[in-house]
Amino acid sequence: MRRDDRGSVLDESTCRMICPIAAAMVGVCLTAIGILRVVIAVGRTSTIADDMLAYDAILFLIAMLTSYFALRVGSARRLHVMERVADVTFIAGMSLMTAASVVITYAVNR
Repeated sequence: MRRDDRGSVLDESTCRMICPIAAAMVGVCLTAIGILRVVIAVGRTSTIADDMLAYDAILFLIAMLTSYFALRVGSARRLHVMERVADVTFIAGMSLMTAASVVITYAVNR
C-alpha cells in the first residue's frame, strides 16, 4: 500500500487482481470467437457476436496493460489514473461480454 499526495492509502491489490483476470478474459474472448466461428460455419448462422468479442478482447487488453503499468509507476497520481482506466475498461469489457453472450444465445438457439 502506498500513500498518495493527499495522505490517502492506495490499494495496489486492485491492480494486482485486474491484471491476471483481464489477461485470462482475453483468452476467453479468443476461445469464444474460435468456437463461434465453427458454429457459424456449420450452422450457416450469422451474428455480430464475434465482432463484439473482438472488441471485448481489446478492452480486456487495455485493462490488463493499464493495471500492469499502474503497478510499475512511481507516482501516486499516475497510479490513480491508471487504476481508474483499468477499472473502467474492465467493467466495460465484462458488460460487453455479457451482451455478446446474450447475442450468442439468441443467434444459436433460433
